[in-house]
Amino acid sequence: MLNHTLGLQKRLTIVLLPLLGNGADCRLESFAASLHRPGLPLPTRIDMYRREVSMSKKSVDRIDPVSVALPLEGVDSHAHLDGEEFDQDRESVLERARACGVAHVGNVFLGPEDFNSRRHYFADHPEVFFLLGIHPCHGQDCTPDTLEAMRRAFREEPRLKAVGEIGLDFYWDDCPREVQYETFSTQLRLAREVERPVVIHCREAEEETLMVLESQGFKDYPLLWHCFGKGPDLAQRIIRNGWHISVPGPVTYKANEDLRQAVTVIPAARLMLETDAPYLAPLPWRGKRNEPAFTVFTARTVAETRGEEPEDLWRMCGQNARRFFGV
Repeated sequence: MLNHTLGLQKRLTIVLLPLLGNGADCRLESFAASLHRPGLPLPTRIDMYRREVSMSKKSVDRIDPVSVALPLEGVDSHAHLDGEEFDQDRESVLERARACGVAHVGNVFLGPEDFNSRRHYFADHPEVFFLLGIHPCHGQDCTPDTLEAMRRAFREEPRLKAVGEIGLDFYWDDCPREVQYETFSTQLRLAREVERPVVIHCREAEEETLMVLESQGFKDYPLLWHCFGKGPDLAQRIIRNGWHISVPGPVTYKANEDLRQAVTVIPAARLMLETDAPYLAPLPWRGKRNEPAFTVFTARTVAETRGEEPEDLWRMCGQNARRFFGV
């Protein structure tokens, strides 16, 4: 196990050199994204990145997203651009997003401390709207003081458009399930109180998440199921509850046939697109740091799967997001 007293740069070097050999520098940002992913133990993050590295060594034509840009009407409904993965080039990332046709980006702050210390990153970017919530893997952070800080933020900041990402995550065991349930329910009550939509994070807890939402009367409440990755049965249940679904980059991966089947059953008015940047980059950038500009690749795959023109789907998903978030 790596010595956690080592500096970050030294740890990166120790891990990257044996894994990557030549060309390690070009993968540094993607590794950092894996290293700092919330809720994951360091050895697990390294193992995840090792698999990504193996895949990225295959010959891939890295297409410039600007070369397949779409009209300036798209929305990346979910990204984490406040993270340190973007500290060196955040302005360029936002400029590239606009050049690719991304008119708005939803930036997700994982708690009021991050929100208060980082929102200034976007002071000159009114196209970025905000989401705020306690991630289920950080449920222990949902204290009365935290909730009051969130309540105050929603009262004072008009760019805060939704409570999220909140929900249940049983894939990781960083937070006890009983704490996750309480944190989830508490933030659902907060969403009603501040009259904001809800954005759901759910991993390996679909039935449990649905049970909480349905039992607490959230049918037909404005709700977006973020980073949807399952098949048509779950998609149809979400739709029957009157909710929306956001499709991420993995829809472009060859193995995700169930997800592509689900995309075909989602009504046009309930569909959105996202990156979850810096994670889950679509083909042809899988294994690299994700960013809002890459939404165009996801859009083109979803459009092809649905038998629609990319420009039409792009425009439709953008309109859905603007209507849902009120931007």
